[in-house]
Amino acid sequence: MKAIAKAHTNIALIKYWGKRNEQLFLPMNNSISITLDRFYTTTSVSFQEDLSSDRFLLDGEEVGGKERQKISSFLDLIRNTANKQYFAVIDSVNQVPTAAGFASSASGFAALAAAATKAIGLDLDDTGLSRLARQGSGSACRSIYGGFVEWNKGERADGVDSFATQILDENGWNVSVLSIMVEAKQKKVLSREGMRRTVETSPFYSGWLESLETDLVGTREAIQRRDFEQLGMILEHNALKMHATTLGANPPFLYWTNATVEVMQRVQELREVGVEAYFTIDAGPNVKVICQLKDEQKVKEGLQSLNCVQDIFLCHPGPGISYLTT
Repeated sequence: MKAIAKAHTNIALIKYWGKRNEQLFLPMNNSISITLDRFYTTTSVSFQEDLSSDRFLLDGEEVGGKERQKISSFLDLIRNTANKQYFAVIDSVNQVPTAAGFASSASGFAALAAAATKAIGLDLDDTGLSRLARQGSGSACRSIYGGFVEWNKGERADGVDSFATQILDENGWNVSVLSIMVEAKQKKVLSREGMRRTVETSPFYSGWLESLETDLVGTREAIQRRDFEQLGMILEHNALKMHATTLGANPPFLYWTNATVEVMQRVQELREVGVEAYFTIDAGPNVKVICQLKDEQKVKEGLQSLNCVQDIFLCHPGPGISYLTT
């Protein structure tokens, strides 16, 4: 009873910020992302009758405590669905530079969901896998698919209608995503706490929610028409609005550093000289810059010249879940 799955990380173009149910990872709004080719997690799951508890290995080292408990609780969902109460050995290897601001939880739980369900004998379609992966990490539901993906927030309290769907596959539009690393330190306000504080206390949050439907409609249109300027303008504005909500939280907080602002300003300067590039920022200081394939070298060179830039990782749209043989 063993299977191996590989899942890639993703970057949100229209942000997921705030939950209506923290236990089920149900979001307050839809989000749209790109699955990326360069960074991924490979996970093997082996259910064994002779185990007395789950074992979790991450990058070759055994992990215990809260991290293992989180994995075991997730596997309980799968065990209960399959009506098979075997414990498992989970061996997960990340090819994700977390210091660059790519959270490995999305690819990690997507790969775990796929490998574990296959190993235990459950036959889930992509919708079912997406719904399941969401319950480990919200953004993991988007990593089931390649290319451009939308996570539908759903309306039901049980989360059955909250899952991702593919807008355009990884071969449909080959844009470039440059991850600009300016800082590798642990952020002071983790995403989960940041979301909760913003939802509960920021007077700007209602405006964020009210503006999202327009962003979502425009982004879907831009992807379908391959309208890069429209896509870039919306995703940059969306990121700035999300970060504005944190300034209104009580107490207020900000994920940016001076280096974040410096990179943002350089991207705007590149546009002024005719190089189409747009930035987006998740819950951290590092910046993702999106451009067209023909401009990626100019953008990379323009950003490399900044002293604050520690590293640049170049990515393109990547595939969804795949299964590997032993």
